[in-house]
Amino acid sequence: MGIRVWLVVFAVFIAAVGLEARLGYLYLIEKDFLQDQGDARTIRMERINAHRGMIRDKRGKPMAVSSPVISLVANPKKIIADQGQLLRLSEHLGIPFDEFRKKIDRAQNRDFVYLRRHMPPPDAQKAISLGVQGVFGEKEYHRYYPAGEVSAHVVGITDIDDRGQEGLELAFDQWLAGSSGKKKVLKNLHGEIIRDLMPVEEAIPGRNLDLSIDLRLQFLAYRELKSAIAHYSAASGSIVILDVRTGQILSMVNQPSYNPNNRFILDHATLRNRAVTDQFEPGSTVKPFTVAAALQAGYLVDSEIDTNPGFVRVGDFTVRDPSNRGIINLSQIVALSSQVGISKLALTLNEHSVRELFQNIGFGQDTGFGFPGERTGTLPDHRRWTDIERATFAYGYGLTVTPLQLATAYLTIGSGGIKRDATLLKNPRVSEKRVLDPVIANEIKLMLKSVVDSGTGSKAAIAAYDVAGKTGTVRKIGRAGYEDTAHLAFFAGMTPVDNPLLVGVVLINEPSTKEYGGGAIAAPVFSRVMSSALRVLNIPPKQSLVVAR
Repeated sequence: MGIRVWLVVFAVFIAAVGLEARLGYLYLIEKDFLQDQGDARTIRMERINAHRGMIRDKRGKPMAVSSPVISLVANPKKIIADQGQLLRLSEHLGIPFDEFRKKIDRAQNRDFVYLRRHMPPPDAQKAISLGVQGVFGEKEYHRYYPAGEVSAHVVGITDIDDRGQEGLELAFDQWLAGSSGKKKVLKNLHGEIIRDLMPVEEAIPGRNLDLSIDLRLQFLAYRELKSAIAHYSAASGSIVILDVRTGQILSMVNQPSYNPNNRFILDHATLRNRAVTDQFEPGSTVKPFTVAAALQAGYLVDSEIDTNPGFVRVGDFTVRDPSNRGIINLSQIVALSSQVGISKLALTLNEHSVRELFQNIGFGQDTGFGFPGERTGTLPDHRRWTDIERATFAYGYGLTVTPLQLATAYLTIGSGGIKRDATLLKNPRVSEKRVLDPVIANEIKLMLKSVVDSGTGSKAAIAAYDVAGKTGTVRKIGRAGYEDTAHLAFFAGMTPVDNPLLVGVVLINEPSTKEYGGGAIAAPVFSRVMSSALRVLNIPPKQSLVVAR
């Protein structure tokens, strides 16, 4: 009996010595290997998402900001929970339990699945506090647009992963996005982060983008456009306002628009920025440029054209005025928007010279900014022009422009013949090129003033300010040619006339009311928008009125 006890004691002693030797061996010889193996199972490299830069208007007001959110993430292989826990989690996420259970089961071969993206941090923390092992949160950023639909077409949107998809979010995606970083973290067996260990690579936040847009003008232009579209039962519309001195776009709005903060009801037909993507025949708004070509060719402002008897036959086509204008000069052709007068004038000019002037002011080319989806319009270049092509080209048919192109063309007149590229940036590199003689540009400007003072654009007048501009009304092309019931109405103009500071274009597409002309419906919208803009920008009225007070 004693021998057996000693044998047991000896065996225990030998086992203890062996265990101690093994532990010593593992600690002294295999320590580094085992440490590496343990770390490989618990230490992970995690991405640090970068904060996207802000988009701000010219006064520093936010137009796009990123706010921190938490996306709820699960490792389906590590989820350990009873039915009650999973039920409470699905209820908190607003997901039917059967659907939630199927989502987890379908992802069993994956290590990562999103349960809900971009949750407010308090809601995410409540979900995490339910204690479902294998479920954790990942910090991300969600884009928010304070001006909503008012600036949607300019700013654009990002996708769920914070990548630019439309507008300036897309055009300046690399500038705004920044670059993500990395950090080492300690995770438990369920994939949950226990603590951060050390940063490996710092996240570089995106850079801010400062725009030329003035949100005050953006809001007032949007309000007037939305009201006009509803009042005239129109299909769509656009307004563009430019700073004559710099080419900066102060306001650019469209209808219909969309709410970029609500991605669940986005209608893709409303996403495009119509001011730069939609092309239309500009109609009578290009008559001043045809007259400019005539002045370059040696005509004078007082040169007369005989429009009797109120129509003219050009080939197989008859060009008509609403009434017989008689003998009128070049200024009256513009003020009265005479189709007959401009057609007869155009037939005396070199058609290639007229086209060259149109090209020099920017028609048929992009505006220089490179906005996503921007169209260049079309500028015909016939080898041989027929008489009817020469006549219709002179009064705005046979070519197409965008609202922004038309605005930049009128900016050239307002600037005294200097063409400036349009831009949406607050501090751009101003590109300038003289394309019109300053004397001719000033003569055209005064002709446009007569359009508002005594011609077709009287409803564009603004109390205490001189306005110069031109109305336009064109029939839209349908399946069987030009339609009699579908029209585009627009007005392009500038103010104050003595020293133009603002240029604006108003386009109303397919008004459904009895009145559909540019002078009847686009001109008054221009008047209301620009009147408000002048007050907001503190542009003083005519000196004579200031003295009178």
